[in-house]
Amino acid sequence: CLDSNGELHKFDSQWRDPDCNDCSCFRSGISCCTSFATPVGYDEEKCISIFNKETCSYKVVEKDNPSKECPVHSWVG
Repeated sequence: CLDSNGELHKFDSQWRDPDCNDCSCFRSGISCCTSFATPVGYDEEKCISIFNKETCSYKVVEKDNPSKECPVHSWVG
């Protein structure tokens, strides 16, 4: 399989791409899906979500005090 970055992958192989998608190569083609959940149930007035590409995860922190995490009640992914 040839991925969107021009890299070849063997059939029945799996990898994580630079955009944090988990991908698989099949004889019928490539299948990819996100490897992370996105926060949706938090106080968007007070807090902001920050994506970390190294860990492929979100952190939700207060806008005025980024050292303080905000509670998240719902995630989608």
